[in-house]
This record gives sequence, C-alpha cells and structure tokens, in this order.
Amino acid sequence: MGVSLKQPQDGELAEVSDINVTPFIDVILVLLIIFMVAAPLSTVDVAVDLPVSNAQPQPRPDKPIYLSVKPDLTLTLGEEQVAREQLQALLDAQTSGDRTQRIFLRADQSVGYGEVMKVMNLLRGAGYLKVALVGLEDAAGSATAP
Repeated sequence: MGVSLKQPQDGELAEVSDINVTPFIDVILVLLIIFMVAAPLSTVDVAVDLPVSNAQPQPRPDKPIYLSVKPDLTLTLGEEQVAREQLQALLDAQTSGDRTQRIFLRADQSVGYGEVMKVMNLLRGAGYLKVALVGLEDAAGSATAP
C-alpha cells in the first residue's frame, strides 16, 4: 500500500490503485477458525436404538410370514427352526412360489446389525425383496409386535 505525501500541482490528491488486503485476510482467518471449530461438532455419533418405532402400524396380511433371528443366530420360520441352506425352499413352500409376498423379519435386540444384514441378503438371494422389519411399537404405550 502506498500513500504519496507529495502534493500534485493541480491541488487534488492522486488516486491510489492498491487494494488493502489486510482486512480481507483477517476475515478469512476468522472464518477458517470458525469452520475448524464447527466441523468436528457436526460429526457427533448418535446412539441408535433400532427396535423401537413410532410409525403408524400398517394393516397385516391375513397370514403373515415371520422369519425370526434368535440370540444364538438360529433362524425360525413361523414356529419351526430352519437351517440357512433350507430357507429358500421353505419360503417357496409357504408362499407357493410367490416372491412378491412380504416377509416380516424379527431379530432379537442382542443380534448384531451385520447378522441381520446377512439374513436380509439370504432373503434377497432367494428372490424375496419385500422385507419388513418388526420391532416394538411406541405409539400407544409399550405395545409389542407379534
């Protein structure tokens, strides 16, 4: 930045074409500090409790098909225990080959998310793409799903 102290001959001050960037740099540095402090605060982990839901209950089909994952990671189709290798054959028998029917998947709260995804991948591999996750309903007190 330059300022000329010499008086021009015609009595007017000469225009200085230099830009004062010091305030601009100060503002940029303050914004940088604000973003450096705010960025870690926006990535806070949130605890998720998946089994509780407050969604409106949907009408159930006449004969729903429940697939349950027990705490020991065994599968139960309806009331009978099923091996993972036989899941597709038993589902085809219960649905008469109709793979558009909804399968209601229940899992114990102690079952890991990865195990639930493995079961969902088994269902997807068998051709059953309509999967409903069953959990506790929180709409009117503590009603439990069947």
